Amino acid sequence: MSGVLLFGIGNCGRSDDGLGWAFLDRIQQQAEFPEQVEYRYQLQVEDAAMVSRADRVIFVDSYQGALPGGFQWAPCKPSRDFEFTSHVLAPAAVMYLCQDLYGKIPPAELLLIQGDCWDLDTNMSAAAHQRLENALESFSFHL
Repeated sequence: MSGVLLFGIGNCGRSDDGLGWAFLDRIQQQAEFPEQVEYRYQLQVEDAAMVSRADRVIFVDSYQGALPGGFQWAPCKPSRDFEFTSHVLAPAAVMYLCQDLYGKIPPAELLLIQGDCWDLDTNMSAAAHQRLENALESFSFHL
């Protein structure tokens, strides 16, 4: 594998927590995006192997809190300061594992999209939909 690897992280059954997956759904509808996409409820140690074979990685996730404009792009650098549990593995931890296990660190970014509602529901809030649209518009500038 080479090229861009796009991870959508979340749970579409928990309202705005599904923003990462909704982002991937929309990107895949665009015929001009031939890159690899991966849906995750949570990142796993095994994802480091996939990351090691990519030229570039983008993680997309929802965010609980305020973000200027409703979304934020940030570099995703390896960090060995992480807690490993069966429910949480941060993108920076996956990048660290990729570096530690495979000796590779492809360029990586994290796109956070602000959410408001985390209830058991398959519908996102209206505000999250608008933030998703804004984040999608910014995506072409980051490729």
